[in-house]
Amino acid sequence: MNTKYPEYEQPAVTVDLVIFTVNDNVLKVMLVKRAESPFVDCWAIPGGFLKAGESLEGAALRVLKEKTNVENVYVEQLYTFGEPDRDPRARVITVTYFALIPWKNLIQPESTKVTDLMWTPVDHLPKLAFDHREIIRYGIQRLRAKAGCSNIAYGLMPGQFSLSELQKIYEIILSEKLDKRNFRKKILATGLLQETGEKIALGAHRPARLYKFKKMEIAFLD
Repeated sequence: MNTKYPEYEQPAVTVDLVIFTVNDNVLKVMLVKRAESPFVDCWAIPGGFLKAGESLEGAALRVLKEKTNVENVYVEQLYTFGEPDRDPRARVITVTYFALIPWKNLIQPESTKVTDLMWTPVDHLPKLAFDHREIIRYGIQRLRAKAGCSNIAYGLMPGQFSLSELQKIYEIILSEKLDKRNFRKKILATGLLQETGEKIALGAHRPARLYKFKKMEIAFLD
């Protein structure tokens, strides 16, 4: 409590992450099971209290590394949540980030039995602690909004891919079917893709060309 100005309570600060991936053609989010009160044994998004001398982004990257063991992935600050009663312990301000990770980059396969971590479809969330359902919903809205006008899908793609694979990721994010011809025309016109010179066999069809993003950074589409 602030003794000089007792009416101004010093809130605690946490940094939480909405971590997305795509697996089995489904957009999924990482959840962890809480081991302590409040909401013991409930599912929540990963996060933690801000440490002394730690920046907000530094805290987000720390949590990301602790939970996924990956680095150099797409991370963006999402929103600040600060309703007075959102945490029953005390006044807590939460700064949220969202991250995108290609499934193959994760060392934790979904088939491994882990009691305190799971990847769940964003459309089938369990009961969540605090206001984490609202936070995930906000993250989905941000991701879909950016997918409609940028190359943000690169954060979920492997190093090289076919145009069909890239289109599928956009369709999964946006939850809608895209016209194949229009999508290819639009994405190629951006100049953001580069042919790798390699091809991949896709069923009975002729081999498809493989592409990669020229730069692994956000760019907005015309």
